[in-house]
Amino acid sequence: MTHILEKARGYLRTIVNSYSEIFFFENLWLGSFLLLATFLNPNVGFAGLLCVLSAYEFARFLNLQKTFYGSGFYTYNPLLVGLSIGYIFKLTLFTSFLIVAAGIFTFIVTFSLSNIFYQFFKLPVINIPFVLVSTVLYLAAYKYSNLLVSEYYPSWINLSNLELHLPIWLLGLTRSLGALLFCPHFLGGLIFLIVIFLASRILFLLAVCGYFLGIAILTCMEGSIYQAASNLGAFNFSLIAMAIGGVFLIPGPRSYLLAAISVAISPFLLDAASFFWAHYGIPTFTLPFNLVVLSLIYALGLAGYSFLTTYYRGSPERTLDYYLSYQARFKGTYRTLTLPFAGIWTVWQGFDGQWTHQGIWRYAVDFVIKDKHKKTYTGEGLQLEDYYCFGKPILSPVRGRVVSLVNDVPDNTPGTVNETQNWGNYVLIYDERGFYVLLAHFQRGSIKVKTGQWVEQGQLIGLCGNSGYSPQPHLHVQIQLTPELGAPTQPFSFVHYAVHGEGRLVYHANDVPQEEDVVQALYPEKALESTMSLTLDQEMVFLVEIDGKAKREHSLKVKMAPDGSYYLSSADNALYFSKFEGTFYFLRHDGGAIWLKALFLALPRMPLVYQKGLYWEDFLPLEAFYGPFKRALYIFLASFKHNWALIKGNYWFVGPNEIKGQIRQGDILIETRIVLDPVKKFINEVYCSRNGQKIYLRRVS
Repeated sequence: MTHILEKARGYLRTIVNSYSEIFFFENLWLGSFLLLATFLNPNVGFAGLLCVLSAYEFARFLNLQKTFYGSGFYTYNPLLVGLSIGYIFKLTLFTSFLIVAAGIFTFIVTFSLSNIFYQFFKLPVINIPFVLVSTVLYLAAYKYSNLLVSEYYPSWINLSNLELHLPIWLLGLTRSLGALLFCPHFLGGLIFLIVIFLASRILFLLAVCGYFLGIAILTCMEGSIYQAASNLGAFNFSLIAMAIGGVFLIPGPRSYLLAAISVAISPFLLDAASFFWAHYGIPTFTLPFNLVVLSLIYALGLAGYSFLTTYYRGSPERTLDYYLSYQARFKGTYRTLTLPFAGIWTVWQGFDGQWTHQGIWRYAVDFVIKDKHKKTYTGEGLQLEDYYCFGKPILSPVRGRVVSLVNDVPDNTPGTVNETQNWGNYVLIYDERGFYVLLAHFQRGSIKVKTGQWVEQGQLIGLCGNSGYSPQPHLHVQIQLTPELGAPTQPFSFVHYAVHGEGRLVYHANDVPQEEDVVQALYPEKALESTMSLTLDQEMVFLVEIDGKAKREHSLKVKMAPDGSYYLSSADNALYFSKFEGTFYFLRHDGGAIWLKALFLALPRMPLVYQKGLYWEDFLPLEAFYGPFKRALYIFLASFKHNWALIKGNYWFVGPNEIKGQIRQGDILIETRIVLDPVKKFINEVYCSRNGQKIYLRRVS
């Protein structure tokens, strides 16, 4: 029975989200409202619903429903085609056949083009199937004499008297927006405008501003605001602004500016398309929107624009929240190294260093050892042996193959450099992830590996020296994409290390240490690795208490998403997790369960190594911290200045299996405690206190 209900909910979500996807959001209730609003003209409403049902059932027939289970991505184009048919033809037996056939054909075109566009251009298909199929149907319909032409406006709604008293700017905006779902009148557009506002304040702002910018340009070109505002195709301006400013680009000042530029370009395309299509009696549909948006996204992709949206979470607000917290949480790169030494060392020169780390060699790090007086040597420092790091073991920071090395360059006397053999004694290792790691300035004759040899991470490869362009003993580390010495360097980061400072040991999961940071390599412990190892289909039951009152038992089951990621599932909630380079992460929480949100707040990340007092920071998404109203306000403001949306949490070990945390933002204080369970694996207890409210989870099985 539960399985049947789950499938029914998925079916309903797919149909309803077909309506909300047109305005770039997913929301079951607001999508249902849009569905009902299309029935302001019953002919249009029934035609749209029949078309989207036909597309969905055809997908089920082909066993493709799991591809878009719960999403309207592949069915909103059939919906638009159905609405366009219902707008000009009365619903009859013959029209119904046309709608069903159009729904199936549009789904085939959408499914095919979406894969072609992604594979060859890395682009979304957006509304192109709707434009193509509707244009074909409108042209073909000239020969279909058995189809009855419908009135353009429903006769049972008379808005003419009301519309006569509305200001032209409001009437034009609402009629234009209503025309997108083939309800081109004030009431339809007003309903859609309200729905957009409830779904996303960012989309609402972009829709309104985009429309008025486009109309202002049309007015200047045509000389009449009445003529410009009467153009029902002006909804393209709103769509372009929403797509560029809030959907396909990360919302922010840059995306808003690009949205304005895109809208400013589009009036010429709208007028040109209208002039050409008018000869055949065909509306322009969303052709200008598709041309402008796809061409801009493609150009930005070619240019390597860093604010392209890679994961859209159903609304610009959720996408921005996820992006900002992700950027703050995961500062490192996928080119990761472990620290190439044991013990405590100091960063002498980092990225963009003041001496040699400049230009194409900017991404490099130099390490030395310093004492408590910040000196790198003992005594006078006249002999190489006076330097603390001279002769210390250097370990391989990656798994890979040695492609070249030099081992016979003499070590320099302190204070002098070798200007002809810049790298001195070095080892160059190829990592199969696609890059080369260069370690330089080894002690003469100390390198323990050979060219062509495979090395493991942590394997001894030589001793720290002072060869090459090196005034004092130190270790130089960089990454490059080609094996030539002197090749341009690339960004990289170190994983699983700690920084000493201010009386505490601060853990860094994946980051780049700064100059003068005192760093220490950490090594994952098998016991903690085992404790936080979750297996597919593993099920755990927690008793949840809120303010001392036992509520109910909740089950958590480990599942795998279609993209290969893992999550803990409980009813309609999902808590995604992963392990990477010695750190356990909770990545994000989908759903409204406050007890599962408490688990996320209590342990967003955890180093898989224990040292008493080991401390670390993490940044949390707003949706895990604030309620809906505050979250909506803060994330809207953060779209204008990104650093307004950062919530920092502080965490530390108080024992081998106990972690405490504290999150403070304004007048909100959250205190957390986690007790691990090394026997049953995972977590035994979770405690979360938020301004007096106490949430307690205790594992019962």
